[in-house]
Amino acid sequence: MESLLAALTPLLNLLLVIVGFGLVVFIHELGHFLTARWAGIRVFAFALGFGPALLSYRRGLGWRRGSSEREYVQRLQAQAAGATTAEGQRTTYHGVSPTEYRLNALPFGGYVKMLGQHDLHPEATATAPDSYLAKPIWKRMIVISGGVVMNVLLALAIFMFVFYVGLRTEPAKIGIAYPDGPAASAVAVNADQVGATQTGLRSGDVVLAVNGRKPDNFDSILMAAAMTGPGETVSLRVARAGIAEPLHFEIAPERSQFSNLLEIGIEPARSLTIPEAYVAHAEEWRALVERFGLQGVEPGMRLVAVGDRTDLHSAGDLVEAARASGGGPIALTFGAEDGRLAAVTVEPVPELMLDDGDPAPGVILPVEHLLGLLPVMKVGPLGPGDRGYAQGLREGDIFARLGEVEFPSVDAGIREVRRHAGGEIDVVVLRGGGADRHEVAFTASVSPEGMIGFPPGDTADDSTLVTVAPAALRELKTGAEPYAPAAAGVITRPGTRILSIDGKPVESFAAIREALLAATAGAHAAGAEHASVPLGLQPPLPPQPDGSVLTQSVTLTIPRQQLERLHSLSWELPFSTAIFEPESFVLKASGPIDAVRMGLSRTRQMMVMTYLTLARLVQGTVKVENLKGPVGIAHLGTQVATRGYIWLVFFMGLISINLAVINFLPLPIADGGQFLMLLYEQVRGRPLPIPVQNAVTAAGLVLLVSLFLLVTFNDVARLLGQ
Repeated sequence: MESLLAALTPLLNLLLVIVGFGLVVFIHELGHFLTARWAGIRVFAFALGFGPALLSYRRGLGWRRGSSEREYVQRLQAQAAGATTAEGQRTTYHGVSPTEYRLNALPFGGYVKMLGQHDLHPEATATAPDSYLAKPIWKRMIVISGGVVMNVLLALAIFMFVFYVGLRTEPAKIGIAYPDGPAASAVAVNADQVGATQTGLRSGDVVLAVNGRKPDNFDSILMAAAMTGPGETVSLRVARAGIAEPLHFEIAPERSQFSNLLEIGIEPARSLTIPEAYVAHAEEWRALVERFGLQGVEPGMRLVAVGDRTDLHSAGDLVEAARASGGGPIALTFGAEDGRLAAVTVEPVPELMLDDGDPAPGVILPVEHLLGLLPVMKVGPLGPGDRGYAQGLREGDIFARLGEVEFPSVDAGIREVRRHAGGEIDVVVLRGGGADRHEVAFTASVSPEGMIGFPPGDTADDSTLVTVAPAALRELKTGAEPYAPAAAGVITRPGTRILSIDGKPVESFAAIREALLAATAGAHAAGAEHASVPLGLQPPLPPQPDGSVLTQSVTLTIPRQQLERLHSLSWELPFSTAIFEPESFVLKASGPIDAVRMGLSRTRQMMVMTYLTLARLVQGTVKVENLKGPVGIAHLGTQVATRGYIWLVFFMGLISINLAVINFLPLPIADGGQFLMLLYEQVRGRPLPIPVQNAVTAAGLVLLVSLFLLVTFNDVARLLGQ
């Protein structure tokens, strides 16, 4: 039953998003409808969605499946000639209303069809006194603006409600500053005055102001960075423990290779508490305990000490402790509310280089490596209940062949499996160790989603087995050029085993890294243009008749830039800080009046942010691919819904205010374009010439359709992981 509910939850969330979006559109069209009725304009249709009608209602006819338009027209034709109504009043025929309330097949959008308003045919006219064109310009302006006003009022009402109830969100507090990001290398403007000796933002820093404004939450920092203009910086005022006065940072954001947005390289803070939710997922927690050596640590416990340090602020302190460990073990102490303690020791893992494994423009394939050395893919923790186990895989199996790829790296293996989605793939694995190691071959079925059914791992921890080195990589930085890693042309056969570095035997990637650091220390300190290191290799060849194995010696030449990166590598935790609960608080008004204040402030802020997004789009700091269409909005909405339904309500407020702003832009077809043409008519005393209206209408239609197709293509590509 639980698995069924888990499967249905995304569908329920999607349904809620569609209903919510429909409500936002309904309110917009209701604004046009109510103002049209107020202005005495005859309304033919009030429709939600586009395309054919699924369901309709017309006073005097009742509910109909499909549209009642044909039936209504037949009644008009049957009516005796000459029947009219008083000027300015809504016309009815035999008690039947001219207005049809319609639910159409395509749920995104809607419209109000009025007598005399022909957006796609400006040359059309209507002389009836209750037509749109017969009304004064000021009344038509109100009708055109009605939808936008209603969306602004809806957003205001939603934000007031959300802040009155309370919105759980992340505080404006730094959890982690990425070592290679702008935030980690920034120097406080007033560092000397306040005695700050550490560079960059640190774990536990509380952001007091972003560009002069107090941030509501962590997202305020991200949005400020994303909306930074060309050549501008993000101004942060930060409170740090141990420093009496706030620090002032001016940080220039960099474009993320993953999101394509400007960012400063930070993550929100995570608490020091293991979530109680793991109680309901005991097997998952047990697997984490066994894998990372956390015996005795239970859900609900809190990290109280890292070594001798007890002044911990967030899980980011643990990350910094790993970086500063030098690879030595880290003693952790967890405490429970009843006073019980659990002391464990974890071993940091060596940080590897992270680059784009597909240097082609527009394609990003993150690859962890060491000067181009890539460990081989193997099977991670796997149990009898897993799909891959039933197909013949066992935990620890090393892939000697997967499809057409020999000894694949993790990324190459995943890509090869996905290439066989919905079909079968030939598999050869190495099983066992030492003299017991043997090959096992079989054929596995691949799901339509492109999975065999196992958690991927690699041989880095306990082996020096490597696959072929890539010919080219590219740093994950904007404008970076492809480069040839040092191991390219040196490791040319997949399944090669590295036996020694500079004569020193090695048995893991950690040992390889330490041996390379030791062998190149002199060249690095001397500022040499390159360093040469002898490697002992064992190619993937069968033993000789006498039982011996062939070995070979090669030289690894490391250019200066790669040498610098090698010596800048640090240490990481063996587990993700995601095992800790996110730090959060409830953003809530102190009372009804404060809720009104916060609602007004957020409405204004979101309107400004939407206009700023469009400005940054023109300037190029925000890209077209960052925009979302209906598919992207629906997908994002389902993700937001997983945070709680109050977040989904808040999301609908954002959609409403965005719809208001976009609709009132001076674009043909949109309400703003219609308003602008009415303003022209008011000033000049005559409408815009029909040829001009036709031209701008056609241009607007082409623009909107093109934009719709582009953002929908981007949305679908993101969903498919392209």
